[in-house]
Amino acid sequence: MEILSGVKLKLLCLLLATCGMLSACGSGFDNKYNISELDVGKVYSNEEGLKADGFAASLCVPESDEAFNTDGVNAEAFALFDITDKEIISQKNSFEKVYPASTTKILTCLVALENSNLDDIVTVPKESEITVSGSSMAALRPGDQLSMRDLLYGLMVPSGNDAAVAIAHHISGSIDSFSKLMNEKAVELGATHSNFINPHGLPDDNHYTTVYDMYLIFQEALKNKDFLEIANKKEYTATVTSADGQQREVVWKNGNGFLSGKFTLPEGISITAGKTGHTSKAGFCLVLAEKDTDGHEYISIVMKAPVYEELYSGMSNLISKGK
Repeated sequence: MEILSGVKLKLLCLLLATCGMLSACGSGFDNKYNISELDVGKVYSNEEGLKADGFAASLCVPESDEAFNTDGVNAEAFALFDITDKEIISQKNSFEKVYPASTTKILTCLVALENSNLDDIVTVPKESEITVSGSSMAALRPGDQLSMRDLLYGLMVPSGNDAAVAIAHHISGSIDSFSKLMNEKAVELGATHSNFINPHGLPDDNHYTTVYDMYLIFQEALKNKDFLEIANKKEYTATVTSADGQQREVVWKNGNGFLSGKFTLPEGISITAGKTGHTSKAGFCLVLAEKDTDGHEYISIVMKAPVYEELYSGMSNLISKGK
């Protein structure tokens, strides 16, 4: 069998991404990642010891979208990715449309890290005043000033929707313009079955992703050392300068039940980074990177668990499948 060169493989992936992007403009989910139909399945996998040296070399790529090894996890969609061995251990509906809620902020944080300086001073705009019931906030007020570094902690630790809007306006001038950057980054990473229209994940029928797309986005974010630091923080204190020049300290605590100690991880597992999410349409969501005592690394994603407690019990059961 002929092995594709890195250049040819990258061109193929770009073609696939383009086709995926076009399909997303229509029905969007009629055509999944049907790589096998192009007769290059072995190039994308480790079958017979072969491994691609291009775009897909570092990815876990499934042979099909059929569910397997799903017991013990009550959720609409989920998957466990073995990052070390490049395998998928469990999956259900990993290519189906789901609403990401605040797991959206993984992409927001990545785009912000790539398009700003952490020492930038950001002024919180009036648009950061969000009145949606139940909206998670970082207690920021219009006219407040703080560093981009602190603002990213405000985005990820308390899951501040006000912080997300401030980031978008500082970098792009508006939510719409920042969302274009988000979608461009998603397509660049091959996440072509997603569409992001805001930086926070508040409900919108046109704001969606898939478990597999979220894996592609999250794996890229994990390559950034600043993201790793921010997305694994249990608590953070920021210094904010109010519009009147007065300074105050704001303390943020992470809502991740594993980081807070409310729920217990499987023995021998530690979290590298993660992000929670919840809306009525999205259900309870959690994206995690973890490793075991041998240094074996995983990404686990659970989307639309129906109950808060079942999100964490299901995630624990999912992670345990890799042990």
